[in-house]
This record gives sequence, structure tokens and C-alpha cells, in this order.
Amino acid sequence: MNERVQTFPGQGGAGTLVSQRNRVLRNTYWLLALSMVPTVLGAWIGVQTGIASAMSPGIGLVVFLVGAFGFMFAIEKTKNSAAGVPILLAFTFFMGVMLSRLVGSVLGLNNGASLIMTAFAGTGAIFLGMATMSSVIKRDLSNMGKFLFIGMIMLLVAMIANIFIQSSALMITLSVLAIGIFSVFILYDLKRVQDGLETNYITATLGVYLSVYNVFSNLLALLGIFGGERD
Repeated sequence: MNERVQTFPGQGGAGTLVSQRNRVLRNTYWLLALSMVPTVLGAWIGVQTGIASAMSPGIGLVVFLVGAFGFMFAIEKTKNSAAGVPILLAFTFFMGVMLSRLVGSVLGLNNGASLIMTAFAGTGAIFLGMATMSSVIKRDLSNMGKFLFIGMIMLLVAMIANIFIQSSALMITLSVLAIGIFSVFILYDLKRVQDGLETNYITATLGVYLSVYNVFSNLLALLGIFGGERD
């Protein structure tokens, strides 16, 4: 006797939707991992050549902002084409070069290498924690986006102002706030992929990468201030 399996309307569509979300999430994780390679390479070249350290804080800020926003505009324009991934990887190389000023200053400390590894491990732990939470939390977090964006803009303005103010207390405060804000951004961006609100893995990777980058750089800055061993 042959049994017929009844398929209800929408059943196949739901399965396809889940499969698509999982594929975008998987591609996001893979591309994020790949993006670490040019970042490390860019930081190493930057430290060896001193290109970022040679720029004054003002010039460095202008180069960073123009380069970062230029690359992000290009990534958004090419996210659906074959050029999207190479441009994203070129962007992460640029970000690595820009990170080299901080990395070089920390490496100048007696325990600089261990501080960098500690910052890397701490960033990894935060990322794993946020990724786990994104898969566990069932509620919609889309309303958090506008508050996170406002917080990020305020943080950016304060950081730019502090380049000229040169307040150590303000820098420490802003670094702590940045770690908190961008940690939540990781949760928010990954949850958007899992909820099907973000369907392009290049765009998703860009958002998560920027958050991871900011968590790492601010964590490294704090470790350099409080844990650095000098002669």
C-alpha cells in the first residue's frame, strides 16, 4: 500500500526561508573569518612601515574617515556583484593599516604581545557570547537599531572631539562605552540575519566586522593603559 505525504501550503516556503537564513549566516561567518587575514596583514605592514604613525592625528583622522566611508560606499554598491567580496577584503586591509598606530604603540610596551593576545581573546569571547545570545533570544530586536545608531554617532563625535581635547579620562570612558555599544551591535546584526531581515552576507559581514574591529581596538587601548608594563 502506497502512502501519500500531504504537504500543507507554505510548508515548503518556510523550509526554503530557513535554509536561506542559515546560508546567509554561514557565509557571513566564513567571510568574517577571512576578513581577519587582510586585517592582520595590513596591521603588520603598517607597523613595519610606520605609515599610520607618520601621520599627525588630524591627518590620520581625515584619511581614516575618507577611506572608511569611501570603501563602505563602494561595498554597498557592489554587494550583489562579484566585486563585493574583493572590495570588502581591501577595506579590511585598509582598516588593518589604520589599526597599526595603536598596535605599534602597544608593541612598544614590555608585555605588548601578550596584551594584543589578551585583547584578541577578549574580543573572541565577546563575539561568541553575542553570537550565542543571537541564536537564543527569540524577541525582535529591530527597535534597538535606532538607539544603537544614535549612540554610535554620539560616540564618534566625542572621540573626534577628544583628539583635540586630549583628555585621558574621557578617552577611557569612551573606550568602555564603545566596547558596550559595539558588543550589542554584534548581537543586533547577527539577530537581523537570523530573523531574515538581512539577506546579503556581504552587508552583514561589514556590519559585524566593524563592531568586532571597534571592540578589539578599544579593548586593546584599555589594556595598554591599565596593563602596560614600561621600562
